[in-house]
Amino acid sequence: MTRMTLANTPKTAVIDDAPAVGRTLASAFGDDPMMRWFFPDDATREAGLGRYFTTLFTRQYGLHGVCERTDAAAAFWVSPEGAEKAVPDAETIRELQEILGDRAGVFRDAVTAAAEHGPAEPHWYLAVIGADPAARGRGHGSALLRSGLAKADAAGLPVHLESSKPDNLPVYEHFGFVVRDEFRLPGGGPVLWAMRREPQA
Repeated sequence: MTRMTLANTPKTAVIDDAPAVGRTLASAFGDDPMMRWFFPDDATREAGLGRYFTTLFTRQYGLHGVCERTDAAAAFWVSPEGAEKAVPDAETIRELQEILGDRAGVFRDAVTAAAEHGPAEPHWYLAVIGADPAARGRGHGSALLRSGLAKADAAGLPVHLESSKPDNLPVYEHFGFVVRDEFRLPGGGPVLWAMRREPQA
């Protein structure tokens, strides 16, 4: 079991953390099939991902979600109370379209498809979690997962997430998630797995 250290102890991510959060998640998702689908150009992917995650954090999840970070990882959660607000407004959509360029339509279709496979009842949603590859294996992602899951368990609510990376499925299963659905994103995109974890005492 990985020891908890000051470096991997979860703390609330504030807007001033945006540059660090954006860099961390850009590194974490560089090999993610869905993010490679959104940002297919190897030369510009990391910069695009940095802008993408910074925008999601500063304009969406950082305002209406539960965002935590360690020195090398970040996670964006949405509680049922924040679900209606934690959707991109018109200005955020414009900003994301500018970042995604000609992949904006692919992104929109993917978001729509994923939403159709989400639960209807109140739940916590793990929107984003990632650790810098240079720090993997040091407990950063696990610490953030445990922190968010504890909040969902305290509320007696299930947790929903989607993953496009097969290697991550056993990790989530270790934390009590079960694959509920498997579907391919429109337009020849990657497979997405919808996972659910029931509340635990």
